[in-house]
Amino acid sequence: MKHRFDEIFSMDVRHSQCNSGIPRLSRPLTEWMVIPALIVSMSFFLFGDSVHANEKDSGHTHNRADKQEKKKPKGNLHRIEMFADKLVEGEDFLAYRMMLHEVTDKKGNTTDITNRYSREAIIPGPTIIMNEGDIAEITLFNQVPNPDEVHSHENVSLHVHGVHYEFHSDGTLKYINLSEDQGATLVQSYTYRWDAAPGTAGTWPYHDHNMNTHNGAEDKGLFGALIVNPASDGVVSISQGGNSISVPLSSIKKDYVLYILDDIFIGTEIDTLTGEQTPIMVNPTLTATSGSNVRFHLLALGTNLHQFTLPGYSWVEPGTNKLISEKAIGPLEKHVFAIQASADTFYQDATFSGKTQRMVGEFNVNP
Repeated sequence: MKHRFDEIFSMDVRHSQCNSGIPRLSRPLTEWMVIPALIVSMSFFLFGDSVHANEKDSGHTHNRADKQEKKKPKGNLHRIEMFADKLVEGEDFLAYRMMLHEVTDKKGNTTDITNRYSREAIIPGPTIIMNEGDIAEITLFNQVPNPDEVHSHENVSLHVHGVHYEFHSDGTLKYINLSEDQGATLVQSYTYRWDAAPGTAGTWPYHDHNMNTHNGAEDKGLFGALIVNPASDGVVSISQGGNSISVPLSSIKKDYVLYILDDIFIGTEIDTLTGEQTPIMVNPTLTATSGSNVRFHLLALGTNLHQFTLPGYSWVEPGTNKLISEKAIGPLEKHVFAIQASADTFYQDATFSGKTQRMVGEFNVNP
């Protein structure tokens, strides 16, 4: 059965095992190949693990990430280390935590941007921001302290949508890919390579695909977002005086990443000048400066239909010049738009269900 994330967010993914078919098994070995094949198999069985016997990191051995092609990025190289951890002791909520994020440009200059993120494990997980042409190498460590409390499954993974990657970075279980478990255990980390190739610009979810079942444990909190911006500065469309105009992407002052669950909004507010990310929890108050351009990233992760409204504002329907003032968002759909902040208002889910559950938050504009 396909995972619910994979049914909607897979339209631009080229290498996901969720979206292409499950790989076919090899043809049967011919007679003359049997003995050599057995010799090779025994060699891997006896000596394969010794390659990584001396690689240690916080008590973890590393996975077989060296099998992945080390493609040189056209843009920046992101070196990231993340933990999957418990959010609160005694509860079964899980969360991702950013431990390291270094960016190396084409000249070899490296900048550590780890301080942009929360030091704690958070729901939703860190929002990773890349440009087209960038490559990310993400090493995941499993820090879930008591796996018995999460149905005794010790693997945890990262499965992303929208960008390119090789087979070993799919983040699925052997049950799905028929080859290997592509996740971190309590004693072994796992490294993924994400390629933000040309054409992958957009906002994409990432989530676990190992914990509990082959579907993963994003329902317990293991999910986050990846924003891929155009390689050049690019433009975004906003409404001004009842018309659609284009403004530079660099003019965006804040990004609001809002996840629409069945009964609440949660998310992350990002200051684009400093890159600082602030977790914003239940139906959060969003703030902006008057006259500034801000961008909304809406990701519906529940099972309900929602009607997003922002009274007093209109925005450009992506891919068109049409101005809209509300947007129907079905289960697991996404919607990204930009506005120029001008007056206080509120955002809400205007469906009957959304209103009865008080799915509403403030949008405050300061002078």
